[in-house]
Amino acid sequence: MKWSIAEVVGIREETPTARTLMLRIPDWPGALAGQHIDIRLTAPDGYQAARSYSLSSAAGDPVVSVSVELMPDGEVSPYLVRGVSVGDQLEVIGPLGGWFVWRPTTQPEPLRLIGGGSGIAPLMSILRTHAEAASTAPVHLLYSVRSPEFVYYRDELAELAAATAARVDIQYTRRAPEGWEGTLGRIDAARVTAWAEGSEGSVGAATYICGPTPFVELASNALVAAGADPTTVRTERFGG
Repeated sequence: MKWSIAEVVGIREETPTARTLMLRIPDWPGALAGQHIDIRLTAPDGYQAARSYSLSSAAGDPVVSVSVELMPDGEVSPYLVRGVSVGDQLEVIGPLGGWFVWRPTTQPEPLRLIGGGSGIAPLMSILRTHAEAASTAPVHLLYSVRSPEFVYYRDELAELAAATAARVDIQYTRRAPEGWEGTLGRIDAARVTAWAEGSEGSVGAATYICGPTPFVELASNALVAAGADPTTVRTERFGG
């Protein structure tokens, strides 16, 4: 697999600190839901820095999307979030990854998705692929985010919940919108267990969890402690 030059053909601001980049990649072979690409930047002095970004687009999309959260001290994300414009070119390689993936034609079991912050990105790829494939597998998302303005894909999540078999639960950790009737605060083991028990088709479900390392460990450990088969729980983590 070789590095390619992708063109930025669209940009959507997701939150005050994150944006989605739409990329056209020459000879793109297609991807599986949940895969990622690497993006590499090269400084004038030749120094290079590369980071991995999960695809948030559906598996069959010819234009791929990655959602990037600004890391103030990062080497790559500040440029992608604050510096890139439509028409710019980026060096990329992919698709990469074969573990944290979902295939609608061979995985008909119910889906449980748990995301923290920007960890929603690969789960959005799964949700979009699920919708495009017209899958009848029940799918239930638990999305932890600090406050309403930091919800990625807000409108589309609502549309998917209304039009497909997807069920979307948002857990605000710091501030909820006015009139919010759900719980407020960080997700703990009890919350994960109760959520899983309330998921349609929870027995035999395939679970995908993505987010910061402590979040992923808490959620996966809670599910296994509650009786989930560890081989059905797939995780992807960042930080720490």
